Amino acid sequence: MNRQGQQAEERALAFLQQQGLQLLERNWLCRGGEIDLIMRDGRYLVFVEVRHRASPRYGGAAYSITPAKQRKLLYAATVYLSDKRVDAPCRFDAVLSEGQQPLQWLKNIFA
Repeated sequence: MNRQGQQAEERALAFLQQQGLQLLERNWLCRGGEIDLIMRDGRYLVFVEVRHRASPRYGGAAYSITPAKQRKLLYAATVYLSDKRVDAPCRFDAVLSEGQQPLQWLKNIFA
């Protein structure tokens, strides 16, 4: 991950913690993918994808969460839940960073 990506992830983490979410894991890896942030929001386990783009050109940060990326996130989340033996309601969120714009938090980006 490049420096801008790391900074975007730091900003996203601080933002979500200000919203009351609790960090459980960061950059959790398995053979099939990575989850940027795993957080708790009340009773929900939240798998967070952080995307940064220098500008919205070429579709921006949201556009970069492709169907292939979604499949990898879902697979990694399934492995995490199995490994940790977690039985909790889950959702997938995204925190988008584009240039100097404020962060955009999208909840429940896919089921």
